[in-house]
Amino acid sequence: MLRHLVIFARAPQAGRVKRRLAQGIGTLAATRFYRATLETMLRALAADRRWTVWLFVTPDDSLDHPIWRSLRRRPQGRGDLGSRMRRPFDTLPPGPVVLVGSDIPALRPHHIARAFALLGRHDLVFGPASDGGYWLIGSRRVRPLPRALFDGVRWSTRRALADTLAAIPPRYSVGVADMLDDVDDAADLRRATQALRQLTQASCP
Repeated sequence: MLRHLVIFARAPQAGRVKRRLAQGIGTLAATRFYRATLETMLRALAADRRWTVWLFVTPDDSLDHPIWRSLRRRPQGRGDLGSRMRRPFDTLPPGPVVLVGSDIPALRPHHIARAFALLGRHDLVFGPASDGGYWLIGSRRVRPLPRALFDGVRWSTRRALADTLAAIPPRYSVGVADMLDDVDDAADLRRATQALRQLTQASCP
């Protein structure tokens, strides 16, 4: 059975991506950061044969953007974030689904592989972020997502993961993947840059 990796992505258009980050480093720098991060993710993750990559993109009329033209892609569609996140789990062919964002500089294939491994033992898996949100959600899809999973979630707050977990019925088992962080503002970018620098130094002989 196929494993499906869904990447939620936004067309890298100046002024339409990473607006909070742009307040700290400028619009063009924020757009360049987002595009570079997205391109790096796509190269690393789309080449891995352990899963099939699907891009769910916004705006919906950006399906032919050159940055992702060679990949499987679908529009995110209408609705709030929860409605759009639910759509891949409801519409993709059979098999486990893992969904991630597109602004996570430290994300590597082994993080995705571990999430899929957890789905071998759990109904759902989450990748927590240090700010109380989450960068990954996955489902084994043996049973549908809980109906109220994304209802009332206080997105972009420290309660996002807790709100989501609170809506999961006890009969669902939940696994916890690695903790990673996305980049929302200039402080996040500084922390991510420092962490990647330390990781690179540690891997050098």
